[in-house]
Amino acid sequence: MIQNLRITVLAENTVRGADLLAEHGLAFWIDADAHRILFDTGQGSVLRHNAERLRIPLETTEMVAISHGHFDHVGGLTDVLDAAGPIDLYLHPDALGETYHREKQPPHRGIGMAGFDEQTLQRRTRRLIWTRQPTELIEGVHLTGEIPRRNDFEDTGGPFFLDADCHQPDPLLDDQAMYVETAAGIVVVLGCAHSGVVNTLDYVAELTGRDRIYAVLGGMHLVRATPRRLEATAATLKRYGVRKLGAAHCTGIRATTWLWSQLPNECFECCVGAVFTLDG
Repeated sequence: MIQNLRITVLAENTVRGADLLAEHGLAFWIDADAHRILFDTGQGSVLRHNAERLRIPLETTEMVAISHGHFDHVGGLTDVLDAAGPIDLYLHPDALGETYHREKQPPHRGIGMAGFDEQTLQRRTRRLIWTRQPTELIEGVHLTGEIPRRNDFEDTGGPFFLDADCHQPDPLLDDQAMYVETAAGIVVVLGCAHSGVVNTLDYVAELTGRDRIYAVLGGMHLVRATPRRLEATAATLKRYGVRKLGAAHCTGIRATTWLWSQLPNECFECCVGAVFTLDG
């Protein structure tokens, strides 16, 4: 169990604070007791800048966990490896595969981990750990691995494909979340929740044997969500007794404002520079 937890938003679509920068992406710096973990790395345009301004020592990164292989979550990985040297890298093997976003007209846009392959990562990391299954990073900090898709109202959230002609849908099996066990309860950190927020929280509850979740923060990919999906998401957050909710990145303005209306006392701004803390 983690006694002291501090999560700083290093990359996100929005920002509040002097001399900080935003981009379409996500990166969380996680101080978990004495350990320093980076969950996702953003596109790579703002990570170093924001880390310097927020006095986050990227060179002390011990491990990086990648939620999935889209460019807006992995683009800063080179900067981290350059700053920290060999670290432990956790990701699903499918994160290295090609993936595309279908545009209105071809050519369709590649959105994967350009420039990285297994050999390159093996050479530049201390350990490369594949995460198809639930995986422990340190005691009290885990990745879900692949998340079962058990309901009929959540999908991957967009026009994602495995081929450049956009004929083969990408199931985004590499999507995973992080969960941290603390004295206050479970803290869930999402990348994009392409598996669905409901599926993700239900799986975390199954893995931990807990029926309460203290906090949820990160991307929820509700931009195209139906009213049914929005209502089920809010109901699930309430069912698990979530006390802190930081909707970010791909959640979308419409869905974010709706969640604030449903859980006004639980929501907080999860923008660049925001800090979430739990002590003791």
